[in-house]
Amino acid sequence: MISVGIDIGSTTTKAVLLREGAGTAHVLTRTGNLPGQTAREVYGRLLSENSLVESDVDVVATTGYGRRLADFGDVVMTEIKACVAGVRNSGLPPAVRNVIDVGGQDTKVIAFEEDGEIRDFSMNDKCAAGTGRFLEMLAGKLELPYEEFVRVAAEADQEIQMNSTCAVFAESEVVGLLARNVSKANLSAAAHDSIAFRVASMVRRVRHEGEICFVGGGAANTALVRAVEEHLGEKVRVPPRFQMVVALGAAVEGLRTLAKHRGKEGC
Repeated sequence: MISVGIDIGSTTTKAVLLREGAGTAHVLTRTGNLPGQTAREVYGRLLSENSLVESDVDVVATTGYGRRLADFGDVVMTEIKACVAGVRNSGLPPAVRNVIDVGGQDTKVIAFEEDGEIRDFSMNDKCAAGTGRFLEMLAGKLELPYEEFVRVAAEADQEIQMNSTCAVFAESEVVGLLARNVSKANLSAAAHDSIAFRVASMVRRVRHEGEICFVGGGAANTALVRAVEEHLGEKVRVPPRFQMVVALGAAVEGLRTLAKHRGKEGC
């Protein structure tokens, strides 16, 4: 059977093709202003690149903030469920029972049992200050390309604490710190530390026994991963295709749902 999982995020849309016994293929692109249309385009591109047509696909599962904006698909599921399924099928050790997912619009921390049952979770989706968009905003305020903003954090030579818990106020705070000749490297480090503090607090609230992994677009930010590790006092695992984990989980759960449906029909 062939399953496609599509994770329609606020910043990027990811699609994963899962063939039983034949590995996976994937596509990633910017979401843009029309998430539903982007999802359709990503789906078409994934099929084309793998010499498939829609009738070859047994099930399509959508997830992410735009999961209900797609006008196609057979199964719709939350990112929480898809994320756990993806983590459990990403080649990570069974000891991983906690996952951090930092996206453009929200941050999630999920703890789950050995069998994949969700034990607890925490989500920050009310304020940009705990998300990847917060860092992108501050990089723009510092007039640095995002990659440079991440890189210079390692060059900080002074610990600066950002006191604002609101993205809007933090932007004003950065302007004030720049006026005091605080270096961009120190400001970058402070911004990463601010988010890492929030993420670590979320982890402590819901954590289950076992190791922690970091997925989503935020996992590409080495400065953020490093800051989170410092606040937690331990290493976190980052799977090779960290941005594809949720889409992979959707594809896995899509197959599982299809199998259950066919099983009931056969009764």
